[in-house]
Amino acid sequence: MKTSALFTPYSLGDLRLANRIVLAPMTRGRAGAERVPNDLMAEYYHQRASAGLLITEATVVSAQANGWIDSPGIYTPAMVEGWRKVTRKLEPTGTPIFLQLWHCGRASHSDFHNGELPVSASAVKLKGDHIHTPLGTKQYETPRALTAEEIKATVNDYRQAAINAREAGFSGVEVHGANGYLINQFLDSKTNQRTDKYGGSLENRFRFFREALEAVLEVWPRERVGARISPNGVFNDMGSPDFRETYLYTAEQINKLGVGYLHIMDGLAFGFHEQGEPMTLADFRPIYQGTIIGNCGYTKDAAEERLAAGDADLIAFGRPYITNPDLPERLRNNWPLAPAEDMSLWYTPGPDGYTDYKPFDAS
Repeated sequence: MKTSALFTPYSLGDLRLANRIVLAPMTRGRAGAERVPNDLMAEYYHQRASAGLLITEATVVSAQANGWIDSPGIYTPAMVEGWRKVTRKLEPTGTPIFLQLWHCGRASHSDFHNGELPVSASAVKLKGDHIHTPLGTKQYETPRALTAEEIKATVNDYRQAAINAREAGFSGVEVHGANGYLINQFLDSKTNQRTDKYGGSLENRFRFFREALEAVLEVWPRERVGARISPNGVFNDMGSPDFRETYLYTAEQINKLGVGYLHIMDGLAFGFHEQGEPMTLADFRPIYQGTIIGNCGYTKDAAEERLAAGDADLIAFGRPYITNPDLPERLRNNWPLAPAEDMSLWYTPGPDGYTDYKPFDAS
């Protein structure tokens, strides 16, 4: 019987992954108002440790980076110690876990920042329905453009976050450059209207991403660093006419930096903008020579196809992993997946809709 490609081992640098399945980063809002990871979060990741690789939910690198209620951080000693609870609980499983480094940028609100406006590449407002803030549901605001000195300070926040992640016991880190958050806001011409060295040309728009990655690479070996992009995404009001040129250039430059993997959101879950034919993993394979992780809306069959074609080395699963903590076992044995019928508890405090999903009963 032919072995499923999803269940063959894989070497990510010096890390030996038991299979090709990755837990995708998903914000779940269980860290509380102080943004300190806790025992409940440790249990959540431990339940999903049969993946080959775990990537944490997006984790803010500074107070300025905040923009989501009760999401975790990595910028205080208490946060570092909280994340240690997670990594220590995972140690006996042998499953590596990477921390995703995040800055919300304009996808935030002054309610998160003591009345100060959120920041971005440029003063371009996010055209969204609303944002949930600590003081209720509000309209998005026009952000303030970061100064060059503030950009330098933000790059240092990524460096310190990488140091803190190492102290917290992580196996590596992923720099979040996708889904309309700060790095993505610098990349895309739709949101970057700067005229200094961080705007205009492809080289300039990529500069902030490059500097953040270079800062992290001062702390971690290259094989322990990943980068995430969403070339087709419309989430958080993104999508530029020059997206194809932008992301081929971005992949080429990330390849030159030699980071361990490129995590590409190529799937359907966040929708495609109408600026042209969507990009696929096959567009990136000739340009990026390292490990490619495909992500967003994959089924088992679609994942197998991408692996067999050589377009991806690993496949990340998101929403199916919420209600199926034993997702690899279910996929391996063709057991039915628990449906995601009730999303009302996915982002609320406590174990309900978080750690209360049961593994499949094969008896």
